[in-house]
Amino acid sequence: MNAPTTESQAPTAPGGHPQRWLILGVICLAQLTVLLDNTVLGVAIPSLTRELDASTADIQWMINAYSLVQSGLLLTAGNAADRYGRKLMLVSGLVVFGVGSLAAGLAQTSGQLIAARAGMGIGGALLMTTTLAVVVQIFDDGERVKAIALWSTVSSLGFAAGPLIGGVMLDHFWWGAIFLVNIPVAVIGLVAVVALVPESRHKAGARPDLLGALLSTVGMTALVYAIITGPEHGWTSAQVVVPSLAGAVVLGAFALWELRTEHPMLDMHFFRNRRFVGAVAGAVLVAFGMTGSLFLLTQHLQFVLGHGPLEAGLRTAPLALTVVVLNLTGLGARLLSRIGTPATIALGMGLVAAGLAAIAVLGGRHGYGGMLLGLVVMGAGVALSMPAMANAVMSAIPPEKAGVGAGINGTLAEFGNGLGVAVLGAVLNSRFASLVAVPAASLPAALAAAEGPADRARIEDAFASSLQTGQLVGAVAVLAGGLVAALLLRRAEGAARPGSEGGRRPPGPRHSI
Repeated sequence: MNAPTTESQAPTAPGGHPQRWLILGVICLAQLTVLLDNTVLGVAIPSLTRELDASTADIQWMINAYSLVQSGLLLTAGNAADRYGRKLMLVSGLVVFGVGSLAAGLAQTSGQLIAARAGMGIGGALLMTTTLAVVVQIFDDGERVKAIALWSTVSSLGFAAGPLIGGVMLDHFWWGAIFLVNIPVAVIGLVAVVALVPESRHKAGARPDLLGALLSTVGMTALVYAIITGPEHGWTSAQVVVPSLAGAVVLGAFALWELRTEHPMLDMHFFRNRRFVGAVAGAVLVAFGMTGSLFLLTQHLQFVLGHGPLEAGLRTAPLALTVVVLNLTGLGARLLSRIGTPATIALGMGLVAAGLAAIAVLGGRHGYGGMLLGLVVMGAGVALSMPAMANAVMSAIPPEKAGVGAGINGTLAEFGNGLGVAVLGAVLNSRFASLVAVPAASLPAALAAAEGPADRARIEDAFASSLQTGQLVGAVAVLAGGLVAALLLRRAEGAARPGSEGGRRPPGPRHSI
C-alpha cells in the first residue's frame, strides 16, 4: 500500500481557508481574463483581415494557435502545479499571459500575432488548471460544490460578455486594444494572488515525469490539431488522418508509460473508478452538445436569419446569462445536496437535450421566441450539470493531485468542444449535400451557384433543415451521455456504500492526505 502523501499549505479553518471567498474572487478574475480573450477575438476578425492583410488561414491560426497550445499543455501544467506549487504556477500563468497580451497588442504582422497567441496559450494552460486546483484546496466538502459552480459561472460570463466588450472597444479603439486591456487585469490579479492565495504543493518527493509530459503534450496537440483542421481539409484528408493517427499512437504510448513508471504524471488507475469515468463521460458530452449546437446556431442566425456577428452573439447571450444567474443563486449546489450527483447530472443534461430540441423544432426562421425558450432551458441544464460533473471529477481524484484533476477537466472540455463542432458540423454538411443538387461545401457557395430566387429559397430551406437535423442529433447524444454518466455514478455510489458488494470501495486510488 502506498504511503499517504502530504500537502504543504497554510493552515485553514474547519470550513476552509478563512479568506476563501475573497481568494475565489481573485482566481475567477484571472480566469475571466483568459476566457474573455477567446470570445473577444471573434468580433475583431474583419479588423484583423483589413489592417494586417491577413488571409483566411492566418485568421484561423490566430484563433487556433491559442487553443492548440493550451489544450496540449493542460495535463502537463496541472502536474507542474501539483509538483512545484499552485500559487507559483498561477503567478507564472498571469505573467506569461500578460506578456503574451502585450506582444499581441503590438504585433505588426500576422505571424507575430500568431506567435503571441501561442505564448498566451501557455499562460492560459497554467491559469485554467491552477484556478480549479486552488478552489479544491481552500474549500471543504460542504462548500466546494457552490465554489465550483461560481468558478464555472465565469466561463459563461466570458462567453456572454466577450462579444459585447469587443464590439464596444473596436468602435472606439484599434484592434490591438482587445489584447492590451488584458494587461491591467493581469497586473491586478498578480498583486492579489501574491497577497492572498496560499501556496500548496504535493510533497511526495517523486521525480518529474518528463517523458510523460512530452508524450501527453505531443499526443494532445496532434489530436486537437486534427479536430481543428478537419472542417477545412476534410476528415479523410492526409492533413487530418495523419495527425489523428499520430496523436492516437502517442497517447497510447503515454498510457503504457504511465502504467509502468514509478512516478506517473497521470495515474491511469483513475479510469478504474466508476465515479471518475461517469463524470468524464458527462463532461465530454455536455461540452459536445453546447459547443456544437452554438456552432450550428450562430450559422443559423447569420446565414438564415441574416444577423451580423455581434447581433448573433447578443441573441445567443441568454444561454450564458441563464447559467450565470442560476449559479449565482446557488440552485445547483442546493439541488446537488438534496438529490445527489447522479440525479442532478441526469436532470441537467436532460434539460440541455430538451433545450437543443426546442431550438431545432421551435427556433425556425420565422421567430426568435422558440429559440429563446430553448436557450434558457439549455442554460438551466448547463448550470445544473457542469458544476456537478466538475465536482465529481475532482472528488474522484486524490486532493494532492488537484492540479492534474483540473488538467483532466480542462482537457475534456477542450476535447468535447472540438468534437461537438466536428461531429455536428459533419452532420450538417452531409445533410445539406444530400438536399441540394449543387456541388457546394457551404451555404454561401451554394447560393452563389443558385439560378434565381426560387432556387435560392430552396437552398436556404435545405440549410435550415440540415441545421435542425444537426441539433437533434446533438440533443440525442447529450441525453444518452447524461443517462450513461448518471448510471455510472449511481453504480459507483452503490458500490461505495457499506455492505454493498461486500463493502468494497469503487476501484481506483483514493488516498488520504
